[in-house]
This record gives sequence, structure tokens and C-alpha cells, in this order.
Amino acid sequence: MFIENEQQMMMIRQSARDFAETHIRPYIMEWDEAQTFPAPLFKKLGEHGFMGIIVPEAYGGSGFGYQEYITVLDEISKVCGSIGLSVAAHNSLCTNHILSFANESQKQKYLPKLATGEWLGAWGLTETGSGSDAGGLATVAVRDGDYFVLNGSKNFITHAISSDVAVVLARTGEKGDKKGVTAFIVEKGTEGFSAGKKENKLGMRASETACLFFDNCRIHQDQMVGEEGQGFVQALKLLDGGRISIAALSLGIARGAYECALKYANEREQFNQKIFEFQAVGFKLAEMATEIQAAELLTRQAGFMKDRGERISKIGAMAKLYASETAVSVSNESVQIFGGYGFTKDYPAEKFFRDAKLCTIGEGTSSIQKMVISREIQKDA
Repeated sequence: MFIENEQQMMMIRQSARDFAETHIRPYIMEWDEAQTFPAPLFKKLGEHGFMGIIVPEAYGGSGFGYQEYITVLDEISKVCGSIGLSVAAHNSLCTNHILSFANESQKQKYLPKLATGEWLGAWGLTETGSGSDAGGLATVAVRDGDYFVLNGSKNFITHAISSDVAVVLARTGEKGDKKGVTAFIVEKGTEGFSAGKKENKLGMRASETACLFFDNCRIHQDQMVGEEGQGFVQALKLLDGGRISIAALSLGIARGAYECALKYANEREQFNQKIFEFQAVGFKLAEMATEIQAAELLTRQAGFMKDRGERISKIGAMAKLYASETAVSVSNESVQIFGGYGFTKDYPAEKFFRDAKLCTIGEGTSSIQKMVISREIQKDA
């Protein structure tokens, strides 16, 4: 229903699957245990076109749409949520912010490097005191002639340490004013721009997360994205699309958790029969498969509408809410099916379980998604 070129999609899926099996699966527990962010991997991802999936070919990207993007994230996240998260953050936030709102000169300068994986991108909105309250930014940008001077910090930023460039949201007006926030492109090495220590996380441990700091960081006005005061509006539009990313990430994690549980249930024997044949296990797997199918349909619909240029606030939030909660429930049941082995690191279920939880938090918690959905359905009343 939502995919026009089935053959092309099959090729893209196989390409992403082969990449994940060859370059990611052998190392996932090594990276997870040591919290290693495998920076060289993202150069390889760029060579395969996975770092600029929705970027037009004119800027060095793959020139695909959201259906292809969902497919790539699904396959990568099915193997490792950490790598899926990093691919999502790079594509849908930093790169997409520049693609969607930057001027032509900025696009020509940054997109080819980002889309090919030569550069890694970060996106800075969240702060210690303003997580879900995106309008309450404390980071300020004060104009000084042709420059803006940035002071403040950002929290929970993917690729904060390893990124080559970041798109950062800072307050240029009054706190809480939707027209008082502006976006800036800040390159690594800019004086007064630094990163903090890597966060020690429950899951997604191979995806780098840290703070960004701005200490009298001078940014030329040419680094401003769009017009002054338009940053908050830009961020909200990006988050609509970003929710498709997290839905696809969640879909992949759920699928990975389900597939390993299905395989185990068909191998493990108790009382002289495979545990799949016990109704309690077989029905549980049936529910997991149904939830995953429903999550994919919601996610595909959101991607379909995004590619058509339709407003996706409601469907994007629905897809993100349902898919992320599905990832948590399915990974939980996967651990349960594995029993005691599911609680050990010798089997994959526990990692899916740990990675899944972030999906209900990042880019808007489940409660925030319900707020968005409730506002949207009220308009239909």
C-alpha cells in the first residue's frame, strides 16, 4: 500500500541487512560492554549511502524518501539499536535541519560532507532544565555586530563528542517566546565550543551521548539557519519527522527481539516438546508479531504522508508512541520467553530489552506524544 517500487525496496533492505550482518553484528556486545562509539563504522555507512538517505543526489545523498529510510533503520536496528539510533540522529536531525531550512550556500557547504559520512552531525535542543519543555531554553545567543555570542549548555546530545558539526537551538528573545529561538550551525573547533563526558547509560551504550557547552562562543551571522527567531518553529517541524525515525528504530528493535525469541522457542525443549508448542508461549509470540505488524503499518503511513508533503503531527506521534511502546513490550516478552537465559548477556534478548526503553523517551516521551495526539484529535471534534 505504501511502497511503490517493491523491487527497489527489496534491494535496499538486502543492502542494509548485509551491511548490518557483516559490519555490525560481530561487534555489538564488544561495543556495548565497553561503551565504544565505533566512529569509523559511520564512514562505511556513508560509503553505502546510509548517512544521507533522504538527501538529494545533488548534495551527495542517496535521494530516497522516508519509506527507504524506514527500511534501512529497521534492518540496522534489528541488529543493534545503538547504531540505528546514531544513524537516525544524524539523518533526521542535524542533516535534515540543514536540508530543510538552510540557505543554498550552507547546503552546498555541509550536506555533501554529512551525506557521505565524511562528517558526523549532532543536534542540540535538549537542556538540563528544559527536556520536554523545548520552549524554556536557557542557552542564549546575544548579537554582537555581525556575530552572535552563545552561552549555555545542551544535554543528552547524540554525537556531542565525535561530531564535526552541530545544529544548535539558542534563545535570541524572551524565554517562552516561540519567536525567540534561533538555530545556528556550529563547527567543531570553534572557540568556546566543547563537549562533556560521555553518559553511562542503561542501553544504547554504543551510541555516544554527552553535553555540549558554549562559553562566549562567537558564531558569525552567516551560520544562522533561516531567519532569526524561526528556530523553534523549525525544531517542531523536524521533530514531526524525527518521530518517524524513532518509530522505525523501535520497529527494528522490536523485530530483533521477536525474531530471536521465535528462534529460541522453536529450539528449546521442555517436557519433551518445543516450548513454542505450549499455548502460553505460542500465543505470546502471536501477540508480539501482531503488535510489530501494526507498528510497521503506522510507521509506513507516517512515512507515506511525509513523502507526499502532508501534515504528519498526529500520525507521526501515533507511530512513535505505538512503535516505541511495542519495542518495550516485545523486548520484555522476549526476555520472558528465554527465561533465565534471557537475563544473561550470552543471549541477545537482554540487550534489546535495555535498548528499547530509550525509544519511549527520546524525541518526546510517550506522555508528550499523547499530548500531541490529544491536541490534534480535539481539532477533529
